Amino acid sequence: MPDNTPLGRCLRRGFRFFNRGVMVPLFRLGLGPLLGNPLTGYVMVLKTTGRKTGRVRFAPVNYAILDGQVYCLAGWGQIADWYRNLRAQPQIELLLPGGPVAVVAEDVADPDERLRATRQVMQNGGFAGFLLGFNPFTAPDAVLREKTEGLPVVRLRPIGLGSGAGDPGGWLWMLSAVAAGWLALRWARKPLPRLLPDAGRGGRTSPPAPPLPGEGSHSPPGRLPLPW
Repeated sequence: MPDNTPLGRCLRRGFRFFNRGVMVPLFRLGLGPLLGNPLTGYVMVLKTTGRKTGRVRFAPVNYAILDGQVYCLAGWGQIADWYRNLRAQPQIELLLPGGPVAVVAEDVADPDERLRATRQVMQNGGFAGFLLGFNPFTAPDAVLREKTEGLPVVRLRPIGLGSGAGDPGGWLWMLSAVAAGWLALRWARKPLPRLLPDAGRGGRTSPPAPPLPGEGSHSPPGRLPLPW
């Protein structure tokens, strides 16, 4: 995706805003499995270390899983911040929709492996897979090679488990906190039941208690009422 044109710069800013403001928070909340679909594409989040700051950085990218390896494509070329970060520190973590994975990042040099991975990543990218100006499902291999020349293809080789949304540092606990707060608010706003309604304010009074034996209106005090 060219970045040296006004359209390219605008697209890059738009993707950066959407990724930081929407995709990354949803993944950190544990909602990644709900986001992937053929229209908007299937997305994972790279968890890299900033090459200058040393701070954790998150970058959503389209991906493909082939033969037990995870692949992604640097659509903005070698200027992509996440690509430069993993070149400086190749041992990173992935937040996949199926769970977190620790991986080692490697550039793909083999032409056949690169071609296969690139096509699958772009097919999994939804509408973003068409932004280079061709159909990744029907384009000949020669066209795909030409259009993606110079774009790094990265192999992410799993080496262990990563830390997910429910682990320390994740945001899944926020959903529980929000749900608990909502339930508490609902309970606090629920009116208490009136045990003795106020008849002077239009409330309904309780029915009078039945008379005790000896309190009938036609019987003398201290005598039971007769049946006739």
